Amino acid sequence: MSNLVSRIAIAASALAFAVPVLAQPEPGERSGPPAGMLADSVFDDTYVTIGLGGSYSPSYDGSDEYSFSVLPVILGSVEGIDFTPRGPGFAVNVIPERDNAKVDFRFGPVITASFDRVNDIKDPVVEQLGELDTAIEIGPTAGIQINRITNPFDSLTAALDVKWDVAGAHRGMVVSPSLTYFTPVSRGAAISLVLNAEHVDDDFASYYYTITPTGSMASGLPTFTADGGWKSVGGTAFGVIDLDGNALNGGWSAIVLGGYSRLLGDAKRSPVTSIRGSADQWFGSIGVGYTF
Repeated sequence: MSNLVSRIAIAASALAFAVPVLAQPEPGERSGPPAGMLADSVFDDTYVTIGLGGSYSPSYDGSDEYSFSVLPVILGSVEGIDFTPRGPGFAVNVIPERDNAKVDFRFGPVITASFDRVNDIKDPVVEQLGELDTAIEIGPTAGIQINRITNPFDSLTAALDVKWDVAGAHRGMVVSPSLTYFTPVSRGAAISLVLNAEHVDDDFASYYYTITPTGSMASGLPTFTADGGWKSVGGTAFGVIDLDGNALNGGWSAIVLGGYSRLLGDAKRSPVTSIRGSADQWFGSIGVGYTF
């Protein structure tokens, strides 16, 4: 993830996977909803969730100063084609899930925007390096989801996003693997744990973390040449609660999220991080969504 705004998208993505599963019966009940029950639910064929979230996160990757941001989100499914928020942006899964399948596959396009150091640069020294341009990153996302790991309704999903900047900002490539475990704890609540990482190429690393002689003169930071490699690794935990305890009827849900990531390689060694910031990146988010 590239900035504080993207943390809200993580929370909204959690809701996208959580709410339909909350419509399943609780442990100990029959193996599926009564006949026709889901046909009368908000999740029959097509549904949309709109939401609003607030996030407290570093003002840019590598910063040790934090900002609060509010962001609207939208997610849902249209005739089995899912669309979910992605950092900020969206991903589309064009492979519908199959009823009672042990394994599901995910594939589709993903597009994200990076506003890292475009504005909101709180550090006065890093600010002297100048504002950067917005990157628009586009590529494929693919994954495999294994259902019913420890109970009838949990899942483990391995996914990979591969994106290239098409807006002429960093002009590089970002590869983002992730592993997500999700389980409902009742008909109206669920929790999830996510492990994720980012690998970047030389163009990306140079754009965000190199200090040129000109930048050194302006900021007083030493020159530094950044190369690509593993940029970060981290984890996120979140919970989703349907506010009336019945996910089948849609309505309001609440999300609470917290996480940590650690910058690696030249993203960590760059003076932007090692002198003026921190490799330790903490974030938290809360939000509400309405499903119809």
